Amino acid sequence: MHKAGFVNIIGNPNVGKSTLMNAFVGEKLSIITSKAQTTRHRILGIVNGDDFQVILSDTPGIIKPAYELQSSMMDFVKSAFEDADILIYMVEIGEKELKDEAFFNKITASKKPVLLLLNKIDTSNQEQLEAQAQLWQQKVPLEAQAQLWQQKVPNAEFIAISALEGFNVKNVFDRILELLPESPAYYPKDQLTDKPERFFVNEKIREKILMHYKKEIPYAVEVVTEEFFEEEDIIRMRSVIMVERETQKGIIIGHKGSALKRVGVEARKDLEKFFGKQVHLELYVKVNKNWRSSQNQLKRFGYNNS
Repeated sequence: MHKAGFVNIIGNPNVGKSTLMNAFVGEKLSIITSKAQTTRHRILGIVNGDDFQVILSDTPGIIKPAYELQSSMMDFVKSAFEDADILIYMVEIGEKELKDEAFFNKITASKKPVLLLLNKIDTSNQEQLEAQAQLWQQKVPLEAQAQLWQQKVPNAEFIAISALEGFNVKNVFDRILELLPESPAYYPKDQLTDKPERFFVNEKIREKILMHYKKEIPYAVEVVTEEFFEEEDIIRMRSVIMVERETQKGIIIGHKGSALKRVGVEARKDLEKFFGKQVHLELYVKVNKNWRSSQNQLKRFGYNNS
């Protein structure tokens, strides 16, 4: 018997969704920073075994969209409800309110198994953990889906974890394998993700921008890899950092190009680890005015599936 299915991770920004998926996959597919809205796309990470294939989906954090880019990001979240075999809803210690009640209602109305994971318990004490567990158990009534799943799988199973420290992560994965439907593999067994190499080049560069720049700069940036040539011993890449204004371009470049050079050096080191060979990376900065509000530009950058 072979099992396979889509396990889609949903939650508010910065609750640890990307950290959890990376822990499952064993590769750093999703970028992780302390800033909200780090994940913009829906990223698949594939875990294969002899008799299973788990297709994990990391999604953007749930927000109220303020501009077209954020609306497209929320469309990725909506799509995660459509093909899920198992839903993971992540919350964190100290979180009391849901950012979007409508999304939460979709989870509680889901006919699929729901795992409610309370993350970052490594930052809490026992008393705080017990109070938080009680709050979220009340939010997700266990009996809501019991009849639909013949009383074998309640609407939400509550598990406290630390994705960063690996606490209970294996237990969650084991439970996923139990809940996974019988199915042949959806992807080749040697495939790690659905994204092409250029996507990860873009994301590694964007991660460094999120780490080193403040205020609106990281959110006004998009990265496009225009050239990717793989040779026997080296990969040669040419990437363009898009910003919305000339002033942002100057900040990205920095004094005598020092800031851009730092981004390039750090991204190159990460990319060499990721691809396992030497990388030559050229970085350029261009102004693409108001790209976050342009449907045509968003479609070009892969945000608009319509």
